[in-house]
Amino acid sequence: MSKFPITRMRRLRSRAEMRNLFAETRIDQSRLILPLFVQDGIKSMLPIPSMPRQYRYAVRELPGLASEIEEAGIGAVMLFGIPSHKDRLGSGAYANDGIIQRAIGKIKDSSSLVVISDLCMCEYTDSGHCGIIRNGDVHNDLTLEAYRKIAVSQAEAGADMIAPSGMMDGQVAAIRDSLDKSGYANTPIMAYSAKMSSSFYGPFRLAADSTPRSGNRKSYQMDYANSNEAIREIAMDVEEGADVVMVKPALTNLDIISRARARFDLPLAAYNVSGEYSAINAAAERGWIDYQKAATEVLTSVFRAGADMVITYHALEFVKWRNE
Repeated sequence: MSKFPITRMRRLRSRAEMRNLFAETRIDQSRLILPLFVQDGIKSMLPIPSMPRQYRYAVRELPGLASEIEEAGIGAVMLFGIPSHKDRLGSGAYANDGIIQRAIGKIKDSSSLVVISDLCMCEYTDSGHCGIIRNGDVHNDLTLEAYRKIAVSQAEAGADMIAPSGMMDGQVAAIRDSLDKSGYANTPIMAYSAKMSSSFYGPFRLAADSTPRSGNRKSYQMDYANSNEAIREIAMDVEEGADVVMVKPALTNLDIISRARARFDLPLAAYNVSGEYSAINAAAERGWIDYQKAATEVLTSVFRAGADMVITYHALEFVKWRNE
């Protein structure tokens, strides 16, 4: 390799047009996935205080919103339901007329958007945990039986992809088995494979009313200190039949995204989570950073680390920035 002054790295950075020509990482809006919160029992959207410019939507608002998202060229939406009733079994998660099932149907009837349904129970259980409580803890195998029913109900409602997020052992295999036996062998699974127990989920939990009533989720979500364990978790999901694997949160796990990209040849998603979104907003509101530039830098770093797609609350506004 030649050295300075023959090689001058600044030559290709001289002006914006030149920098754009040689940019190694580009954000394609078709690889962005926008999370949406849909609430039962409301007539119009409600602002989410913990997440500026994010809302809980009424089902009847979804066709118009879906048209806007589709027109923007965003790749998919990921749905989170907020029911009007919770119980110890989280039965609303697999009700035929449940909030998530109705939301899926409304979007599919009015657009060609790819609809990914989050599969979890924390919004539906009165404990706020991601499964069924037995003897003071989430019982893994009882919860898997509930996940089976939820997956089938979401597929029946028209979901294009099922995304189990509870971090139960064996969840991908159980869901794959039930989907196949119910006639949905072609419905893919996006596994939350390496989902850390993270402080960056706080704004989401307020948005989705899914904060645990007691205890925490550290017995099933991963310890963020463990990168080798994350790779094992991903490998197990691949073996169980996942079609897409995910790392969450994105920004604090760029090293794991990079390791996963090097090892696995499946599509790799990363979730740019609520706390990452809200932190940038909070700093921008105080004038400490430029919101648009910071958000774009974050998304670029996640793609640069190796993600094929990014789930992000910035998706719709990012497209608007690009088109301005």
